[in-house]
Amino acid sequence: MRRRPTQHTYELERTQTVPRSVEETFAFFAQPLNLAAITPAWLHFRILEAPERLEQRSLLRYRLGLFGVPVSWRTEITRWRPPRSFTDTQLSGPYALWEHTHRFTAVRGGTEVYDNVRYRLPGGPVAPVVHGLLVRRWLRQIFDFRAARLEALLGGGGDDRAPR
Repeated sequence: MRRRPTQHTYELERTQTVPRSVEETFAFFAQPLNLAAITPAWLHFRILEAPERLEQRSLLRYRLGLFGVPVSWRTEITRWRPPRSFTDTQLSGPYALWEHTHRFTAVRGGTEVYDNVRYRLPGGPVAPVVHGLLVRRWLRQIFDFRAARLEALLGGGGDDRAPR
């Protein structure tokens, strides 16, 4: 009997408060070009195709670079609940699974921006090693940068809760 390799699904969570209304905050995230504004330069991120504004079933195509290697990525907005939440799901790209849920909640002083990313790496038995050595750290750095950029662009405090 052949054993099926175990696939590890990981999760990253972040929470940040910005001094904007839920509607303003959601509108910022609904503009695909803002994704480039909150992505670190070391990823060489470039949007290749996207609608002017996101909505249910919007398709996005972008490219990034890791160690000089171009990586293509396609996502779809699979859940859309303005102005409270949306989820983008990878259709093709570097992950075996990528599901990023954005949630916006009115709180004292503005809007809580909550991110939950569920992801799985390709690579079978070496995937946990790659995750531990590289991917977990990269994702933390990306979301640290994102928190700082959101603070600069929308105002407010930094990250309220570190990733797990």
